[in-house]
Amino acid sequence: GFNKSHAAAYALIAYQTAFLKTYYKEDFIAATMSTELTNTSKLREFVEELKRLKIKIVRPAINQCFAEFKAETNTIYYGLGAIKNVGYEAISNIINERKKNGKFKSLTDFIYRVDAKDVNKLQLEGLVKAGVLDEFDQDRNKILNSIPKIIQQIKNVNDDRLNNQTNLFTENDNHKENFDYLPANKWTKKELLLEEFKSLGFYISDHPLNEYNEIFEHLKIIPYKDFQNNNESEALVAGTIMSIQEKKSAKGTPFAIVKFSDNKGEFELFLFADILVNNRDKIKESESFVLTLQKDKSITDISKRRINLRKILSLDDIISKPYTKVTIELKDNYNLDEIKKMLTKSGQTEISLIINKKNQKIHYNLQNTRKFDFNQLKVMKNKDYVKKITV
Repeated sequence: GFNKSHAAAYALIAYQTAFLKTYYKEDFIAATMSTELTNTSKLREFVEELKRLKIKIVRPAINQCFAEFKAETNTIYYGLGAIKNVGYEAISNIINERKKNGKFKSLTDFIYRVDAKDVNKLQLEGLVKAGVLDEFDQDRNKILNSIPKIIQQIKNVNDDRLNNQTNLFTENDNHKENFDYLPANKWTKKELLLEEFKSLGFYISDHPLNEYNEIFEHLKIIPYKDFQNNNESEALVAGTIMSIQEKKSAKGTPFAIVKFSDNKGEFELFLFADILVNNRDKIKESESFVLTLQKDKSITDISKRRINLRKILSLDDIISKPYTKVTIELKDNYNLDEIKKMLTKSGQTEISLIINKKNQKIHYNLQNTRKFDFNQLKVMKNKDYVKKITV
């Protein structure tokens, strides 16, 4: 009786869950995600599931999102209460202010409307790093650097309100004007995504591997899923580390289960003792690598073969590795002074220039080898006078 009654109850729950996920999938997933606000690894799995189901996830935004996850047809709004160091009650109060008195028109408007008890340094850092305040200014580091000033202004406004004092700004409704930020160096794409990862536990605005598609094509680096499903027995795959679990075998030998991410999804690999020990100082969350993978040859069905990691190389090391030979083809509007500045450093790369002039192609070989790696390639390819670069 006991076993059968439990089996019947679980069968009913399974049926209800399947029904909801099939016919009300956005509401079901949003509600489930809202019960896991503090569980980063679970939320990351849900985000991957949303990508698989082709459901749009609205990135964290102060004027669009809510404290919990909310659903619309084929869309889920990210729950701001799930951001690290952002308290659910505090962000709920801020969202309630928005619901009551309309969207925040600027950072200054935000400062004048929030309660000081709902804002602190760690909370604001979490919001900024996750991109919640991007609609006020796209330069996240500039906002981050100004947080002490922002908090002080919020405190001043709240104190004035408590003392029934009126500020000139509120009288003239000037609190909708631009905030005077403190200066800061704008984050690179890599820095921005790293800080976003720290705040959310995964990437949501972009993936750090996307900017390297060109070098992946050149080196024949493919997504893990493509390798998993093809007939090749070995391949190069790129991945960014999402999580690391270090363990020991029964014999005391260290190994790790590492979850990687690429622009097609997530995958897990075992790192055995030799690779783990030799690369322990490099293997960290949010770092990207190029992996040499092999399928186990003992299984005849290639699609079912276990995938083993044979070699791991830091993506940064590969990017900074110089090319052996480069040919740069220029249009007739080329800027010679600018080209000289870009190719001024000596290095290990042989460089040839092809200049298109009056229906003729003039070839030049630079006398000395220069520094030319992927970073130089990216810069030069963006110049309007560069027709083609061959490496």
